[in-house]
Amino acid sequence: MPSYAQTPAAQVAERTYRFTNFSRRNQQIPESQQTPFNREMGISLIPIIEAFARRAFSAAGLRQETIAVDHETSIRCWLPSSLPRSDTQNSIPKPNSSNPISNPPLLLIHGFGPAATWQWRSQVRSLARHFDLIVPELVFFGESTTRSPERSEKFQAAAMAALLSALGLQNDGVAAVVGTSYGGFVAYHLARILGEGRIGKVVIASSDLGKREEDDVKLMDRAGGVESVTDLMLPRSTASLRKLIRLAVRRPPPFMPEFVLRDVLRNLFKDNLELKMELLKGITLGQKDVFQLTPLPQETWRESKTGNIEEHRAHSSSGRSK
Repeated sequence: MPSYAQTPAAQVAERTYRFTNFSRRNQQIPESQQTPFNREMGISLIPIIEAFARRAFSAAGLRQETIAVDHETSIRCWLPSSLPRSDTQNSIPKPNSSNPISNPPLLLIHGFGPAATWQWRSQVRSLARHFDLIVPELVFFGESTTRSPERSEKFQAAAMAALLSALGLQNDGVAAVVGTSYGGFVAYHLARILGEGRIGKVVIASSDLGKREEDDVKLMDRAGGVESVTDLMLPRSTASLRKLIRLAVRRPPPFMPEFVLRDVLRNLFKDNLELKMELLKGITLGQKDVFQLTPLPQETWRESKTGNIEEHRAHSSSGRSK
């Protein structure tokens, strides 16, 4: 699986846990003293933090829309004012000649973990000064859904391609696509599907496109005591969540109260859990019999395993590190 550390999601997670670690007075209530009220009905910090994240998107001039990209799949996304508003009856975007695109379109694709608002909150405001941002929620994340049985990252990329077409970008495409972690897998496939005519540049962050089975084994060893990558990426207990945080966050907090971890599990990891497990099992990267990694024709930046930024010029197999 891709490295989760130092991604936008990890940065937001770090701030979240440091924010909640405000006092050691917030100790866990002993199990013997817990009641259904204080166990399940306590004040949750997650909606508060989510409200701040959504406010950052709104402050960047973005609005939420749900677009039916085909008869099976609907994508929830954040869009700039320059892109058309959809017809609320059938979710088909209407032309918006009064407010044409003023900046190059930039597509941001999130990774596994919380929704897009959590993972891109710190980036959208500065990027919105230079780009018309399109920030979708991948299928089974947030409110994006499908009736299709497909679960591969290539299917996610096809849904993103259909979204761009539905938004009227079927000819011009986007200036660049940025994908982090699992989103990097999707960005790679999207660049292959649409080609350099519709995807200008590609940025892949914290995403090991060349991962092999032994890389997953090493990741589980580093986490310590997990039976599978799925158990790590989709924790179902506070113990597993602690392992994910210690592995993913650059400077994990020394003290993480149980009630905070339960709050995170309940509000950020329970939705579509079984379907997300299917997504992890459906990843084709690393399976030599179904996927072959080939160079992209677009100018591409990606992180190497050593953390360096590798730049690959279009129409060139050579690269250089910065």
